[in-house]
Amino acid sequence: MFTGIVEETGIVETVRPSANSIQLTVRARVCGRGSKPGDSIAVNGCCLTVVKLASPSKQRLLRFDLLRETWERTNLRFARAGSLVNLERSLPANGRLGGHFVTGHIDGVGKIASWERDGQDQVLDIAAPPEVMRYVVFKGSVAVDGISLTVAAIGKKGFRVWIIPHTCRVTALHERKVGDSVNLEADVLGKYVEKFLTRNKPERS
Repeated sequence: MFTGIVEETGIVETVRPSANSIQLTVRARVCGRGSKPGDSIAVNGCCLTVVKLASPSKQRLLRFDLLRETWERTNLRFARAGSLVNLERSLPANGRLGGHFVTGHIDGVGKIASWERDGQDQVLDIAAPPEVMRYVVFKGSVAVDGISLTVAAIGKKGFRVWIIPHTCRVTALHERKVGDSVNLEADVLGKYVEKFLTRNKPERS
């Protein structure tokens, strides 16, 4: 479980296809501290398991093995050496929930449809697939590349978010542009409510 509060941006070191998986190696500083094989780290909002660590310098190299399913259903397939990715370690039991509950299970990939500036803030319109939009509500929470954001407006095929300068500066958003793909995860609470209401809906006679 994560909160959508990005701890740092990591730098993709290598992306190497292997017989059974795609090996993704990320250079990290903060999220490398105390991490060990088996730990979960959200990479652009996608929950991945650390399988190997190395410490060539003050930073640590974290290696993840991505299944074909993960590779094809997230924007990690566009990652290249030098790409920035958002990183967040899993939430400890005594940790602070600064954003909202984020599972790290990507619901779909959206695209940045427009990007405008309003004073010091950035206004992004995100085109999203139907499987994500069904759970997006006005003033609700949504994770965009692992960043917990508030939905400012909803359209037929997407939604709008406002980005404060701090968020843009400390996440990989500052290197994104219109047309780029972003991982999307809707608020898990909406999914449980839908499941509960559907399961308990009385049958028509």
